[in-house]
Amino acid sequence: MAAKEFTWSGFVVRLIFALFLVFATYNPSGYSYFHWVERTLPSFDPLMAITGVCLLIGWVIFLRATLRSLGPLGVILTSALFGAILWLVVDKGWIAPDSFTAISYIVLVLLSTILATGMSWSHIRRRMTGQFDVDEVEED
Repeated sequence: MAAKEFTWSGFVVRLIFALFLVFATYNPSGYSYFHWVERTLPSFDPLMAITGVCLLIGWVIFLRATLRSLGPLGVILTSALFGAILWLVVDKGWIAPDSFTAISYIVLVLLSTILATGMSWSHIRRRMTGQFDVDEVEED
């Protein structure tokens, strides 16, 4: 099996990395880069800068891959689908509409899923249609 083929385990790995990136950047628990910087401002040390740059690199990698594979319309449609799922969860009463923490966690997981889908979409599309993205074709 070539390394470029889509597998569910590959998607799960991408999802784990996306969850780590999203939750390390911000989460409602108070243990995130956002909260770390917020608590220590106005001081800012080199470790915070290095951590921030590493997170920024992760975001750029995930966002570029997502935008390139899904395209702007795909990102909008995926976001709309996940937004409708969130709406359904609230509408069915599974979570309270005023529960900021629960909704925040759901939104962060959905954002991570969008990023992981974006990172995997070229592989999924190739498997479904047999079509390659132009930047993926290897010359022999």
